[in-house]
Amino acid sequence: MRQLRIPALVAVLGMLGAACASPAPSGMLQQLGEGEGALNLVIWTNYAERGEQDPFYDWVTPFEEETGCIVETTDMLDSGAGVDLMQTGQYDGISASGDATLRMIAAGTVAPVNVDLIPNYAQIFDGLKLQPHNSVDGVPYGVPHGRGANLLMYNADIVSPAPTTWEPIWEGAADYSGQVSIYNYAIFIADAALHLMQTTPDLGIVNPYQLNQEQFDAAVALLEAQSEHATYWGTAGEQITSFENEEAVVGTTWQYQALNLPDTPVEAILPDEGSTGWSDTWMIHAEAAHPNCMYMWMNWMASPEANALATVWFGEAPTSQAACDAAEEFAPGHCDTYHATDEEYFDKVWYWDTPRADCGDEDDATTCKDFDAWLEAWATITGG
Repeated sequence: MRQLRIPALVAVLGMLGAACASPAPSGMLQQLGEGEGALNLVIWTNYAERGEQDPFYDWVTPFEEETGCIVETTDMLDSGAGVDLMQTGQYDGISASGDATLRMIAAGTVAPVNVDLIPNYAQIFDGLKLQPHNSVDGVPYGVPHGRGANLLMYNADIVSPAPTTWEPIWEGAADYSGQVSIYNYAIFIADAALHLMQTTPDLGIVNPYQLNQEQFDAAVALLEAQSEHATYWGTAGEQITSFENEEAVVGTTWQYQALNLPDTPVEAILPDEGSTGWSDTWMIHAEAAHPNCMYMWMNWMASPEANALATVWFGEAPTSQAACDAAEEFAPGHCDTYHATDEEYFDKVWYWDTPRADCGDEDDATTCKDFDAWLEAWATITGG
């Protein structure tokens, strides 16, 4: 299986160049040309591997060989850092989560994407296309990369009885004081709001990312109470170490961490109430210096083999059945583990989204707290 090859792009370049026969929205690339020889990306760590950690997981080198586009990457610690980097204008594209995408769309930082120039877009699951976080008025602003749910992970030897809800990190947090592991970013306020949707329906929360003042205050109060018992993690490695050392025994996690704790008795579940989660999108800068290379990259990352390699390596669900089939050849069961084809599972997941002052509805007079308010509140909650 180490002979797995990613399909060549050069065979489709002629087709792509002629694909855009109908008018496209302003800002879209109209026709694909020759690659410019370079590509500068802002990425989540491990989203552009060239085999340095494991020779098998290399989807960058074959892309460079096929296109002549030499890839340079800059890692982002969180979505806010990614937005800031893209605003410098030094990058062609980004692998953005939903709490960053609309901010960049609203600011004009990224451009709509002409999917007629991206043949592999057609095979992507419909459940990932034209979502609120990656489109506007039916116009796509990127190409899906992968998705996953934020799960509840717990040490089965210590946390008892086995939980089925998020209660151990909220009302039950005092039982594990100092060992409750929480994701250290402002978007976690949505997890508190999601919990309040179930426990305090009188607040009227219908979307955990769009909160009016009363709803926001309630979520912040819940988080402040939790903070007395919480520790915070920013990277998967940090959380893995904390569970190995029993510095943490319960908390919010990704499937990746659970799979990388083979000697620790952890379980990871999607609680009954559902969860937040992510659906990441490759987006192109509105003034990209290398637009042709970026379009080639977006098509490459939607190809079955590249998407399989990338999502298996990172630990998330691939974006197409073809990618699942490719993953099955070298990582049997991966798509079952990550529920890649299970839309009922992902119906319980609220993908990260951007909190907006207009509550995501320009016709609604209600005012919500925007992401700047979330960032300010999170800094106060965590003392950061």
